[in-house]
Amino acid sequence: MSLVEKVKEKLRNFIDPVTGLSIVESQAVLAVKEVEEGVIQIEFVPSSPYNPMAYSYAMALKAISSKVDGVKKVVVICKNHIMAERINEEVNR
Repeated sequence: MSLVEKVKEKLRNFIDPVTGLSIVESQAVLAVKEVEEGVIQIEFVPSSPYNPMAYSYAMALKAISSKVDGVKKVVVICKNHIMAERINEEVNR
């Protein structure tokens, strides 16, 4: 199983309290890529451009993915949110 598949499998356990679906099943997670060895990039779109939980989701995606064996670093990219730039900046410090 590749590192990307392991990360996606872990993220399937993250249930969005708004939709009741896995964040992967709800297609909020657009992409999971290994951009360098051990470096995972996750792109996601919150359910609304004003979703107040977007920062929390980004932090949860990073925390869950960081625990996967073989992951050295996680970069989370929030898209289509009014505060995406700030969320991305803070989560990826």
